[in-house]
Parts: sequence; C-alpha cells; structure tokens
Amino acid sequence: MSDKDFVTYEYMAKTGKAEESARLADLYEAFGWEIVSSAPSALSSVTLSLRRDRKLKHRAELRRLQGQAENVLQTIRRLNGAKTFGARVFSYIFGAIAALVLGGGMCLVMLNAGGVAGFAGGIVLGVAGIVLCCVNYPMYKKISQKNTARLMPVIEENEEKLSNLLEQGNDLLSTELI
Repeated sequence: MSDKDFVTYEYMAKTGKAEESARLADLYEAFGWEIVSSAPSALSSVTLSLRRDRKLKHRAELRRLQGQAENVLQTIRRLNGAKTFGARVFSYIFGAIAALVLGGGMCLVMLNAGGVAGFAGGIVLGVAGIVLCCVNYPMYKKISQKNTARLMPVIEENEEKLSNLLEQGNDLLSTELI
C-alpha cells in the first residue's frame, strides 16, 4: 500500500429530526463531509454518521463556514417554532379558562342550590363555556397565521443566508486556489 492510497478521516455524528435529514445531508456535504450511514433514533429522529478527509484543503475555512451555517439553521428552527409558540400558549390558557367556565356551569346545574335561577344560570354558564371552547381553535389559527406572516420574511432571509453559506463551502471544495 503506497502513501497515496492511505486516507485519514475525521468523523462526526449529527442527530436531527427525520423530516430534515435531507437538509442536514445537504448542509454537511457542502462542507466536505461524506455520509457513511444514516440510522433512525428515538422519537422520529435520525443520526447521520459523517466522515471527511483530514487533509482537505481549506479545512479551517470550511469549519468556520460550517459553524455559521449550523447557527443559521438553528435560527431557522427557532423561528419556525416561534410561528406557533405564542398561539399555543394563548390557546392553552384560554382553553383552561373555558373549561373552568364550563365546569362552573355544570356545578351550578348539578348542585341546584339556587333553585330554578341557579339551574338556569348554570345552563347559561355551561353554554358560554362550550362556546368559548369552540372558538379556541379558530383563535389559535388566527394568531398562528399572524405570527407566520410576520416571521416569514425573516425566515426567508435566513434561508438565503444558509444557501449562500452552502454555496461558499461548495465553492471552496471545488477550487484549488489559496
């Protein structure tokens, strides 16, 4: 075996959601990593085993660009989560209040402590609780759509940054300069 045939590799394993495994593969391949294996992990995640030639030219620059790309990808993930986070928190709180109103109406009806007036008040309170429970999901959708519309330009800007970083990494791999 001659020295030209021997290649030393550096290895890395990355875990991510299964639905973004193609994106992760694109990201790391743009910086010289080769996917050795892909194995499913717990809770719909996937672990990518990667390797890269240690004698790769521009390795330090590729490492710097890879770090920037990972940070931008993390920002995109956070922004995608933020599209529904506020709506979910509001929906949980509003749903709990609606359930308490419905429960209060049920208590008034079942206790029947106030006679006919308590019974009628319990029915009105129960119906109000049911209405509040029914409007919870449309309110969630409305808030979620507002947040999505507000965050989409920022997400698209970060997607463009990520694309540019991947192109820079790919260009470094293909050039023999420097």
